[in-house]
Amino acid sequence: MIKFGPSGNSESFYAAGYAHTEQSAAFVREHGLDCFEYSFGRGVRMSEEKARSIAEAFRENGVEISVHAPYFVNFANADDEMAQKSFGYVLDSGKMVQLMGGRRVVFHPAAQGKEPREAAVARTADRLKVLRDEIYREGLSQVLFCPETMGKLAQIGTVEEIVSFCKIDPVFTPCVDFGHVNAREQGSLKTAQDYRDRLLYMLDELGYERMKHFHVHFSKIQYGHKGEIRHLTFEDDVFGPEFAPLAEVLFELKLEPYIVSESAGTQIEDAAEMKRIYTEIAHRS
Repeated sequence: MIKFGPSGNSESFYAAGYAHTEQSAAFVREHGLDCFEYSFGRGVRMSEEKARSIAEAFRENGVEISVHAPYFVNFANADDEMAQKSFGYVLDSGKMVQLMGGRRVVFHPAAQGKEPREAAVARTADRLKVLRDEIYREGLSQVLFCPETMGKLAQIGTVEEIVSFCKIDPVFTPCVDFGHVNAREQGSLKTAQDYRDRLLYMLDELGYERMKHFHVHFSKIQYGHKGEIRHLTFEDDVFGPEFAPLAEVLFELKLEPYIVSESAGTQIEDAAEMKRIYTEIAHRS
């Protein structure tokens, strides 16, 4: 089934007096939502005891958990020593998500740097092949590792690049951040056909079984000529994108992704709004 939830804790979570990730599970469930993404953005710093405590809370509330690997990942880095750190960030995230009771790790693939884009993409692909080997060696092949579409022109992560990375091995599942796509492409996602074109391309390239339960990040994002600037809330009526056309196409194509709201502070409310929109479309059809 399609699932909706927030990335991290919203302002309303803290306003209600909550502070611990274990409490997030019930808070998510109280809002009628199904999933939650925990960010290791600044590093994988969590004890095994804490991870198991989180797993128990989410299991009791029937909420699925995913994690976001540290933001420092850059598989295009020309420095092999720095690249080794990227392998560690992603693999450590995979080990931790298993302890937390989940099986999805989202990660940023790379930054282009000063190299020609083609060279940076090729190095990223080569490093992801090494990552694949390490994933199997570490016994993490049951985890879905999700390279994410990126919002800045200087980052590696167009829809086409993410598809090419996912072709390396089934352990890689796309994370499509539609706010990033829209920002990178200067407001390209306006109609259902805009979403349909991209999803049909991915379905043609990867197949329905690989795409049925793909990972989605969604938020409205302010952008400039270099792409993404900052995340917004659903109150924004300038930058977009809008969720309703995407919901229509997801229902039409029978896709059931995890949809994670990355709104700025209102992520649980906006996740609930996305679920409401999708449910309304499904009931109407």
